[in-house]
Amino acid sequence: MEIFNTLSNKKEKLVKPKTGFLKLFVCGPTVNDYVHIGHARTFTVFDAFVKYLRAIKIKIFYLQNITDIDDKIIARARQERTSPQAIAAKYQKIYFNNMKALGIDSVNRYAPTTKYISQVVQQVKKLIKKRHVYEIPNDGYYFNIMTFPNYGKLSHRTIIQAEDSVSRIDESINKKNKGDFCVWKFSKPGEPSWKTELGVGRPGWHIEDTAITEHFFGPQYDIHGGGIDLKFPHHEAEIAQQESASGKKPFVRIWMHVGSLTVNGKKMSNSLKNFILISDFLKKYPPEILRLLILSYHYRSPIDYTDELVSQIKKSFQNIEEFLGKLKLASSLKNKKTKSFEIKSIIDVMDKNFSKALNDDFNTPKAIAIIFNLISSWQNQIWHFNENQAKEITNFIKKKLSILGIDLKPKKIPPKIKNLMKKRELLRKNKQFIQADLLRKKIERLGYRIEDTPVGPLILPN
Repeated sequence: MEIFNTLSNKKEKLVKPKTGFLKLFVCGPTVNDYVHIGHARTFTVFDAFVKYLRAIKIKIFYLQNITDIDDKIIARARQERTSPQAIAAKYQKIYFNNMKALGIDSVNRYAPTTKYISQVVQQVKKLIKKRHVYEIPNDGYYFNIMTFPNYGKLSHRTIIQAEDSVSRIDESINKKNKGDFCVWKFSKPGEPSWKTELGVGRPGWHIEDTAITEHFFGPQYDIHGGGIDLKFPHHEAEIAQQESASGKKPFVRIWMHVGSLTVNGKKMSNSLKNFILISDFLKKYPPEILRLLILSYHYRSPIDYTDELVSQIKKSFQNIEEFLGKLKLASSLKNKKTKSFEIKSIIDVMDKNFSKALNDDFNTPKAIAIIFNLISSWQNQIWHFNENQAKEITNFIKKKLSILGIDLKPKKIPPKIKNLMKKRELLRKNKQFIQADLLRKKIERLGYRIEDTPVGPLILPN
């Protein structure tokens, strides 16, 4: 398997460990607000990535941090007139509920920042000792980017170009360099803080990630993932911190960055009020629709979310459900004329192509297209498959999509809908087509649709 490495700007082979596990860290959420579909994209991509690796027998330990203390959380606490701890607990619970609803369950360990304060302190002390960090009285300790000549190597900027941007929460007129970032913030009245050898305070944003990964993985590990918006300065700062503290390079062997998600061509923002929360999306659509939407794009490509796009994805998902539903009907037919099909050889080729796509920089849209091509090519042959053939095709499609976390569980049809369908069939048999059509429309209003097939009706959810 090859993965595009942001650091080297090229695809590199993902080496399967002879012993132990591949070590993956993905930047988790700052739990100060509701979770939107932009967050969902990143976490869905890495959930599918880990599920695939495990499916091909590659052991992987997936670690994710939770930023449960920072300026944003403190500001939200003031806004909601409560404590930062209460805010963090509230939105962390919402985050976990959203992840569960989306079927994102591959993370081995979540690491909240506040549980690893001692590790943060130890890393900052190393940086102070090696003179990479300086103190600004009544403010905090800052990393001096001029002490790390390779600063900018991930985003492919020179250290001077890196001066063009400051990281969040780190603006200070007393910094030595514009791009310097805070690793330990001294406490202010009313803010959560910890009494440490560095003084009373709390971690800066970037330092929590490297302190946590060093605790679990040591100073070097295999894969670091996150959204493209974190590449600079957040991930750049992580490299500077860890490589300065340990003296070992590279800090991470492969960096994977997920592309942006816009809504109707615009970045999601509070001013535009165009945030689409995961919870709001799930009120309208099943979670499989969002996962299929996300994985229908290459993880490094941008996605522009529109209502039209969701409708297209929903239709594509319904086509899969319809095809599998027809296969189930076909497999139950007795005394039908069957044709000889080379099912196994075709599926074997499809299987290899599916794996080949995912092994090439985790190309999920190409892998998913293989499934749709199979459906398209066999659409007109459904009623000629025997029971074993129908089951073989069904199992292949379900297994491959399940590897990506798209589960096609049979939908239970309520007795009321089944009874309406039977009445409609009776009306059709008696050539009462107007009344039958009225029943069909009633079924549609109740959230189901009927596909009339050569062997009878197929009921599917809308």
